[in-house]
Amino acid sequence: MFSDPHLAPRAANFRPLTPLDLLDRTLECHAARPAVAWRDHVWSYSEFGALVARMAGALKAQGIGPGDVVSVALGNRPEMLAAHFAVPALGAVLNTLNIRLASAEIGYILDHAGAKLLVAEAAYLPDPADAILPQMVLCSAPGAGDGIDWFTGPIPELALAAAITDEAQAISLNYTSGTTGKPKGVVYTHRGAYLNAMGNVLALGLTSDSRYLWTLPLFHCNGWCQAWAVTAAGGLHVCLDRVDPALILSEISRHAVTHLSCAPVVLYMLLDHAKEPPPVRVKVTTGGAAPTPALLSGLSKLGFDLSHMYGLTESYGPATINDPSDPEADLDTRAALMARQGRRHPTAGRARVVDENGQDVLADGTTMGEIVLAGNTIMAGYYRNPEATEAAFSGGMFRTGDLAVVHPDGQIQIRDRAKDIIITGGENVSSLEVETVLHRHPDVLLAAVVAAPDPKWGETPWAFVEPRQGAALTAEALADFCKENLAGYKRPRRFIFGPLPRTATGKIQKFMLRAQAAETQASEGAS
Repeated sequence: MFSDPHLAPRAANFRPLTPLDLLDRTLECHAARPAVAWRDHVWSYSEFGALVARMAGALKAQGIGPGDVVSVALGNRPEMLAAHFAVPALGAVLNTLNIRLASAEIGYILDHAGAKLLVAEAAYLPDPADAILPQMVLCSAPGAGDGIDWFTGPIPELALAAAITDEAQAISLNYTSGTTGKPKGVVYTHRGAYLNAMGNVLALGLTSDSRYLWTLPLFHCNGWCQAWAVTAAGGLHVCLDRVDPALILSEISRHAVTHLSCAPVVLYMLLDHAKEPPPVRVKVTTGGAAPTPALLSGLSKLGFDLSHMYGLTESYGPATINDPSDPEADLDTRAALMARQGRRHPTAGRARVVDENGQDVLADGTTMGEIVLAGNTIMAGYYRNPEATEAAFSGGMFRTGDLAVVHPDGQIQIRDRAKDIIITGGENVSSLEVETVLHRHPDVLLAAVVAAPDPKWGETPWAFVEPRQGAALTAEALADFCKENLAGYKRPRRFIFGPLPRTATGKIQKFMLRAQAAETQASEGAS
């Protein structure tokens, strides 16, 4: 009876899910509210809608249409936000480029994506030999006259969602970091982007009074889908030209920022530079290294409330969230709880931890397995790579490669990446566990622990450490600290000091450190 033809979906009761409708509603409900702030300019949502329409009209005049890939090499500026609506409004696919990649790497992505057009700032244009395709170079500022300016001019008609006939259409193509080989193109759909964006609205408590500072690169998972989420809420996007602690703190004060997202390294920068609390408390979401008691204490006193998220490019950004724990608990307890990756994001499927047979591990906080994900906010697949797609989805789940435990309360906690486990003398050492101990040392800003070849033990842990500015840190001091906090086989056999290589999103490039450790060990063994 309930499958009768007259109950089937029809135009009156079914519409493909797309984040383009989120802007459409905001233009209807919040047209006069401030939408985007950049430098000394603030635009209303009505004006932002006009920017989107001009951009879409210009792209259409270049021949862009359904299924075409438009690559953009832009910082966190208004046109980058507009591209998240203007490109898919044509039925095209948005490819946001990591602007910190080398020209040849960008050239590889442009070629693999089959990009039809590149929209860029002059500073981020790749070498001509690496980008043989039409280009649109934007102005350095509104009215600067040194490039294409979509901030003024006639406003073309634009039906935002008219080109979306199937919610499974691709909306964006995001490339992974490529830390272990060539980057893979991750395909997002309109449906997944819509649901993850709405999950962010719920998880972060975004409203029309929210003011979101773009410390997170918009090229990273489409800003964890928050480009669409903040717009859905009718909040203010505060654009940021660069990740500079003084500029960040200035913009927080200037716009009374309520939300931001960033890598842990940015939090340590803020802790070192902030002198007074912001006008309002700021909700910060971060991922990666577990927050230390010192970081939690310092941020809380300065007016920053921390949430810990976990996810991947393949999960549209956040897949789980760990909200702040009991504020009355002592700092060590809060830090231990905040180190967990938490539970599922509001619109994500459940994050499971399974053994090698695909069975859920015991929720005892010690039995380790691999995190697997399934749900509406998992990628469609890897572009032009069916083999990698099938491998990633083997067993009917998305295999993350992250090793974790499940605590009795159901929260998951990552122990390590499968490839980052160090096997020394037959014992498994979690690099994350050692890094967590090192991050508790007051003079350590960042630490990364990798496996170095060893003729006796097979592998031993080596620690690469970036000290805090002005700290007089020594290997002996760290060795003593580790002796107090780690079993003997887990302690780093060597400490190497200096800046750590990072991706544009703040991830430490461990493959470079592993190579350095192997080269150092080989040269010393040969001498």
